[in-house]
Amino acid sequence: MGSKGSALSGVQGQSPWPCFLAAILTLILATGIATAETVPEAEARVRAARAEELRLAAERMAAVARLRGLEGATTQAANRVAELAQRQREAEVQLDRRTGDLAPMLPVMERLALYPAETLLAVPLPPEDAVRGLLVLGTISRQLEADAAAVRAGQAEAARLRQATEAQLPHLAAAQNEQARAATALDAELGQTRAKRRVAEDDAAAAARQAAAEAARAENLRAALARPEAERRAAEERARAEAVAASRQKREADAAVARHREETLARPAGPGLGEARGQLTAPVAGSIIRNWGDTGDSGPAKGVTYGAAPGARVVSPCTGRVVFASPFRSYGLLLIVDCGGGAHAVLAGLDHFDAQVGEAVREGEPVGVMPGWDPRAGGPRPGLYLELRKGGQPVNPGPYLRAKG
Repeated sequence: MGSKGSALSGVQGQSPWPCFLAAILTLILATGIATAETVPEAEARVRAARAEELRLAAERMAAVARLRGLEGATTQAANRVAELAQRQREAEVQLDRRTGDLAPMLPVMERLALYPAETLLAVPLPPEDAVRGLLVLGTISRQLEADAAAVRAGQAEAARLRQATEAQLPHLAAAQNEQARAATALDAELGQTRAKRRVAEDDAAAAARQAAAEAARAENLRAALARPEAERRAAEERARAEAVAASRQKREADAAVARHREETLARPAGPGLGEARGQLTAPVAGSIIRNWGDTGDSGPAKGVTYGAAPGARVVSPCTGRVVFASPFRSYGLLLIVDCGGGAHAVLAGLDHFDAQVGEAVREGEPVGVMPGWDPRAGGPRPGLYLELRKGGQPVNPGPYLRAKG
């Protein structure tokens, strides 16, 4: 994941706190108490709130770091169980096939074992044919014995794999319990954060929530990405017009409120993505199971897909603002982070969200949770899909992701 320094202070100097300060001052000006005495007091309250938010952010980042380490242990245990369970299923399929092949021959095998001479003499034959039949039956008998031995070996292998799988289950359960305890601690940190963030709310957050409802009805992802940006620009233009109108009418307090709102809306959500690489944190602790450009049922992949531990925590790849968090088309639960500068990180495949629309997030902060899965069940595992878009167009996220370690 990204460095703690960038997570706490924002990337390339960006921070959501100017928005927070603007919101506090807006509230003060709107109530008509903006005096020389109250503004410093308001700024002091903002500084105290900022210090508290930074403290909580540090605790969240430490909790995420611990949780990711535990998720790695869970992934290893789950992969071992899944591998053994798959081998067991394959051994059982092979055993069933061999047993099915032998089933029609069992009556003949039994009769040959009990009455070999009578079986050979059951049909009158010329001596030379009887000798030839004896040789053929001898060959068949040896083959049947080999097949029976293979069945017995298959039964033993299936039983061994079943025992090996069961022996791994306590390790998996222990890893999952440790992961669950760390996740509970992180949830407590998130609860404190949400309570603190209710103190004030900036206009960019309100604009994002207003646009998200419209984006959920968009026909495709490109249109969904365009709605929040269009709404933000419209809100910025309305604030500018209100500021001009208030100034002309000599309503300076109203003009100040409108100017603060305009400045807040005009401020980039995050630092954006330049030409430099290695700017994004991997959204989940796990390995990439499908790369950019890999061919699938719907054509070449426009993003990357991660495999991760059951119930793994998902973090924001960049510093920015959540502009969408809702079910969307075939993506399932979809979360979009505006990284600034026309760049968006799109995350799909979550079980539930840890962040809300309009919320400012730092790179590496938790935004959701992956579904759980049973490694013994087989079948496809849940995957986290990451798509990076610049100017509305998908780009390969690989070069922008930081190397692990």
